[in-house]
Amino acid sequence: MAGYIELTEQNFEETIKSGVVMVDFWAPWCGPCRMIAPVIDKLAEDYAGKAKICKVNTDEQQDLASKFGIRSIPTIYFYKNGEKVDEMIGAANEQAFKEKIDGLL
Repeated sequence: MAGYIELTEQNFEETIKSGVVMVDFWAPWCGPCRMIAPVIDKLAEDYAGKAKICKVNTDEQQDLASKFGIRSIPTIYFYKNGEKVDEMIGAANEQAFKEKIDGLL
C-alpha cells in the first residue's frame, strides 16, 4: 500500500522537482485538515506511480510554512516539474482534488 510522502526542509525541493506533486500543508490540531486526511490517504493510493501526494506538518516544519507564506490551513499546492501551478485553500472533496491532479497529468 502506497502512502503519502511527509515533506521536510531536507526533501521538499528534491520531491517536487519532477512530475506532478500535490502538497497538503496541515497541522494535527486543524479540524478541516483532519477531515480531509482520509481523502489524502486515498489519493496517495489512487495516484501511486502517477503523481506524488505529500503532506507538510506546519507545526513541525514552521520554516517551510513560513517560506511559502502559509496563513490558513489546509492549503494545498500543486506542482508540475518543480513549478507551482495551482493552489487550493480550505477543505475540499476528493473529486475536486482529482480534477486538479488529472488536469496536470
